[in-house]
This record gives sequence, structure tokens and C-alpha cells, in this order.
Amino acid sequence: MIELNNVSKAYYLKRNKSKARIVLDDISLKIEDGEFVCLIGPSGCGKTTILNMIAGFEKPTLGEVVFNDEKITKPSPERGVVFQDYSLFPWMSAVNNIMLALECMKVPEGERREIAIKALKKVNMEDSADLRPNILSGGMKQRVAIARMLALDPPVMLMDEPFSALDEQTRAVLDQDIIKIWNEKESTIVFVTHIIDEALTVATRIIMLSDAPGKIVKEWHLEPNSKRDLTSQDMITLKKEILETLVSVSAEADVGTTEE
Repeated sequence: MIELNNVSKAYYLKRNKSKARIVLDDISLKIEDGEFVCLIGPSGCGKTTILNMIAGFEKPTLGEVVFNDEKITKPSPERGVVFQDYSLFPWMSAVNNIMLALECMKVPEGERREIAIKALKKVNMEDSADLRPNILSGGMKQRVAIARMLALDPPVMLMDEPFSALDEQTRAVLDQDIIKIWNEKESTIVFVTHIIDEALTVATRIIMLSDAPGKIVKEWHLEPNSKRDLTSQDMITLKKEILETLVSVSAEADVGTTEE
């Protein structure tokens, strides 16, 4: 289980330590094992900050972030991350990028390539194992990045708008790949997106944050493993509700800024 207990996050200004930009304000959240949670909300609302704190890249200013009853204080291989960019070494082949991650995790040398190839197979990239990233498409690069995380076999997968730079068709295919991987591994996924259709496609729970300082505005629960027909009346109605909530949150933020 992942828990955020009364978490606030502020970034203090370098030139004036007495002033700070508050990004998150008193967030409390529990994510159960096996959930697929999507975080959505206006730009700058703290979605990525939450992900970074779960990953252990950042610490809360107030409160605590807990994983399996232990306070998160640093990154851990138990919590794998896929970023917006591909974070691949361009001079290394796809398989060598994955093998390097395994080396860093002290996996025996004789096992690394086999594990890396198996991970690439899960994302249909085994035929491109020996190709360098500079000749791969954006979607293929992101598949390699996902395979690198799968090779480490973390129980928690954290994804920060991983497909935002891809075209709609490629993103839709990769969304289905992630659902398949999630079903097979029974892992926990926390997924940041700004695309409502994507959240409706993949999530078992959608959490909306307000504009900064981010607070949880509303949650929507969806049945796991259910067929998601975005053209059905139920899904159209749900999308409309989410969109209206997002517009309302953004409008309230604009009013608050004007009043100040």
C-alpha cells in the first residue's frame, strides 16, 4: 500500500528563503495494492510532484509518504519509473540500455541479456533488441523504457505522462499494452496524464487535483478489467462529468487569482 499522509510541498525561492510556491496542500491518499490510479488536473497542480515523492526523488515539506508501512526517504527498485522522455543512452542498443539497469541492480552478468530480451518481448520489441535509440520511433523508444522497468520487476510502476509526446494512434496501442502488462503482473500503477480519454481507458480510479496548491477535488472509480467503450453513453456521461469538474476547478483558480 502507498499512503500520503497530510502531505504538503513547497518550493522556496532561491533569492528569498522566506517566500515559497506551495504546490501541494495537505494531501491524504491511499493507493491499494493492484490499483491502477490516474492523476489528472490542471497544469502545475502537483501531479508529477506526487509521483516524484512516491518514487523517492523528492521529500514532502510537511507530512509523510509511506510504502508498505515504511516511510519513503529515497528511490528504491520496488518503485519503477517511466518518465515523459525516454531516458535512454543513445550510443547503446535497446538491450544494452536494459542490461545496464540490471547491472546497476547487481544482477549477475550471465543473466542480464536473457532477462532484458524477455522484457523486450513483453512490449513486442525483441526484434529491435540490438538497434540504437536514434533509429527507433518515439513509440519504440518508450516501449524500451517500459521494458527496462519491467526487467527490474517492481511491484509499483510510476508513469509520468509516458505517452504524451506520441501520436494518438500510437498512444492508444501503448495504453492497451500497459493494461495487458498490469493484468499479467498484478502490479500497482500510478499514472499521470492530462488526457481524460486515456484515464478512462486504463484506470481503476481517477483522482482529480485542483489548481496549485493542489488538493484532491474528486475521485471516480471504474470496474477493473471492464471493457471500456469510450463511445458508450455511460462513458460519454462520465467523461462529461470529469471535464466539467476540470473546467470548474480551472475557473475557480482564475477567480482566486483575480481577487488577489
